[in-house]
Amino acid sequence: MATSEREEPTRRDFLYIATGAFGAVGAAALAWPFIDQMNPDATALALASIEVDLSSIEEGQTLTVKWRGKPIFIRYRTQEEIDAARAVDLAELRDPQTDEERVKAGKDQWLIQIGICTHLGCVPLGEQGDYDGWFCPCHGSHYDTAGRIRKGPAPLNLELPPYDFVTDDLIKIG
Repeated sequence: MATSEREEPTRRDFLYIATGAFGAVGAAALAWPFIDQMNPDATALALASIEVDLSSIEEGQTLTVKWRGKPIFIRYRTQEEIDAARAVDLAELRDPQTDEERVKAGKDQWLIQIGICTHLGCVPLGEQGDYDGWFCPCHGSHYDTAGRIRKGPAPLNLELPPYDFVTDDLIKIG
């Protein structure tokens, strides 16, 4: 018969395990404030999303709001602007994107985009330029009525923020 001798745990074994556990809990308690300070503060969380009432914007107007420190252009486009944006041949575009891809389905009249030029981060002027969209006077980038780059050094279309329609007259950005 095989017998195995197994030593009983001693008081010293218990002290080693207890000391190690106490040290691990202490290290976690010491590390927690350093980990927690990396979370965003209350002001950053408050800017994470905004709601904008669209009922006061008339057709042909642009409203500029701030979201996360960036200007957001909300344009209530006219039917002529929508038709002009949809008539563009995609082969002419540097960053090909259809007008339908830049707006929410069923809400074609609302164009919501981040108002920062994709070249060097300037803020373009609305209803200007060769395509009656946006024009960045710093380096000469021209965007059309759908915010797509048409001329100038900017490499990409104006960026679209994440947004949803809460109601017909209220959007939530972020």
